Amino acid sequence: MADSPVYLRIDHISKRFGDTVAVNDVSLDIERGEIFALLGSSGCGKSTLLRVLSGFETPTSGRVWLDGKDVTDLPPYERPMNMMFQSYALFPHLNVWENVAFGLKRDGVAKAEIAQRVQGMLQLVQLQKFAKRSPHQLSGGQQQRVALARSLVKRPQLLLLDEPLGALDKKLREETQLELVNIIKKVGVTCVMVTHDQDEAMTMADRIAVMSEGKFLQVGAPGEVYEYPNCRFVADFVGNVNLLDGEIAEDQADHAVISSDVCGFHVGHGISGHLGMPVTVALRPEKIQLSLQDPNRAFNAVGCEVQSLSYFGSYTSYHLKMGNGKSLQAWVTNTDRHHESIEIGQRLWAHWPDNAMVVLNR
Repeated sequence: MADSPVYLRIDHISKRFGDTVAVNDVSLDIERGEIFALLGSSGCGKSTLLRVLSGFETPTSGRVWLDGKDVTDLPPYERPMNMMFQSYALFPHLNVWENVAFGLKRDGVAKAEIAQRVQGMLQLVQLQKFAKRSPHQLSGGQQQRVALARSLVKRPQLLLLDEPLGALDKKLREETQLELVNIIKKVGVTCVMVTHDQDEAMTMADRIAVMSEGKFLQVGAPGEVYEYPNCRFVADFVGNVNLLDGEIAEDQADHAVISSDVCGFHVGHGISGHLGMPVTVALRPEKIQLSLQDPNRAFNAVGCEVQSLSYFGSYTSYHLKMGNGKSLQAWVTNTDRHHESIEIGQRLWAHWPDNAMVVLNR
């Protein structure tokens, strides 16, 4: 293990609470300097796994390795890692400088070194002029940066973030995401973060693990997980998607045809399966094009009626009713201020290219 290029190894970790299995035999390798996100809904096991990494929970089985060393049995205070919570847990009676310096003082670091490291960290998070302020005098985003500075000033080998931006409003959260990534990358620390927010995971992480019922369903880069989900749950959880059921009618090396009560789907690549096999076609809303004229296509086109529409500035979301009575969602980018008007109740055609779909086992 000492010669392994893997920096953090989660090796067959399970965690039970009585009869409840919170984490179910998960394994994962994380590289040095990587920002890795555990993504899933409440109760999926992601926070429990983070607490196992930090030492606040003892695994029922399995081991945790950090930089070639087995840290499974070490208490939290002996692990070379820091955990930042959603609440930030800043000391209200200490100012910003004292909050950041607190851990170094407790470790007995020399005063001169404390001053140097705290000053450098406040400069990195751009809070030098707020050093004498109390936490309650700061905005939510500034408090978040103080908590991050306090976590990083001790130079941990591993940074653990539990819903790091959950306390911020939507606009501030979006502004802070890239700022947080830039700081972590500048420091060069390896980071594991927990979030239920798919946009946050997609924006911040180098790789994502989608969790459900204590297991990893898919691990990969954000683009890979979004564009090539490996199951219905991942397709539905990460982003918006239309899930359309059908059966394999043709399967060739370079294409496949799926029959359904919606339309015929022509998929521009071969798939794994057999004729008559029930499958689900996953189609993202932004892959769909709308036209008022019949595109005269034998595949990948369906007549619809506009049920509702929502304008979001950069795009408009349309909820369409297909011939079988089921709904289809389409997003159209608003590239032109004077685009062709589409109204509720209007009949139109939805169509998409043959590389827009992913075929999933049902």
